[in-house]
Amino acid sequence: MVYKSNLPTLSPDGSLSQYLQDIRKFPMLENDQEYMLAKAWVEHEDREAAHQLVTSHLRLVAKIAMGYRGYGLPVADLISEGNVGMMQAVKRFDPEKGFRLATYAMWWIRAAIQEYILRSWSLVKIGTTAAQKKLFFNLRRIKGQIEAIEEGDLLPEHVTSIAEKLSVSEDDVVSMNRRMTAHDHSLNAPLRADAEGEWQDWLVDETPDQEVVAADNEEKSIRMTMLQEAMKELNEREQHILTQRRLVEPPKTLEELSQEYGVSRERVRQIEVRAFEKVQKHMRLAASSAAQ
Repeated sequence: MVYKSNLPTLSPDGSLSQYLQDIRKFPMLENDQEYMLAKAWVEHEDREAAHQLVTSHLRLVAKIAMGYRGYGLPVADLISEGNVGMMQAVKRFDPEKGFRLATYAMWWIRAAIQEYILRSWSLVKIGTTAAQKKLFFNLRRIKGQIEAIEEGDLLPEHVTSIAEKLSVSEDDVVSMNRRMTAHDHSLNAPLRADAEGEWQDWLVDETPDQEVVAADNEEKSIRMTMLQEAMKELNEREQHILTQRRLVEPPKTLEELSQEYGVSRERVRQIEVRAFEKVQKHMRLAASSAAQ
């Protein structure tokens, strides 16, 4: 398999722009080229083929890693962890499944980076519940959508909006925002004490390239198909409650659904949790099957 030492590296104090230039030297692969290289790795463990598959996707890794740079961790480490995820993806990729490596690899790259972020922040800092983890990884995105760009504490209306969108308490939103903003780095901060450049000078173009857009769309399509199949495991009432509680905006309250079905709010909550667990289990099995 490809080893990290065989890949271009970006040191914590190195030049990001130089690294991005270096990885652009590796050619993008056509569909048939990618297929033949993947077959060579699967059937013959051809290390050179695996190396080409990894290096041709280093730009994808860097693009994804940039999306996580707001967590106060070195970009070099984020890219390094993403590269590990990329290598794991190549190792497990099956070209006979019918989709491109980029689509499959995105899951592994993001998982590797997110695991590194969780380790670095520690569960003590970000919380232990699934809802808190969801808040941790979605807070920045939601703030951008509602243009909550003010420094310090969020405005009350923004807190309420985010809490509703992510189905968490307003206290959790306030607390998580304070923890995360405490770790933010100003984009106008100098790279080093002896350097003239600022962090913002080294940020890559945020415009999605064609490969990322195509891979994102294909991934969304795959996830939607998996969700639709998982929903078939539920009865009609479970489908309706889960949809109204988690898949529509704004979601219905427990009180509204309890009145609709003539049961207690606690009973609605139990049905929602059970339905979600069924869907989650089915999608995990489907993802595991696709990864094999």
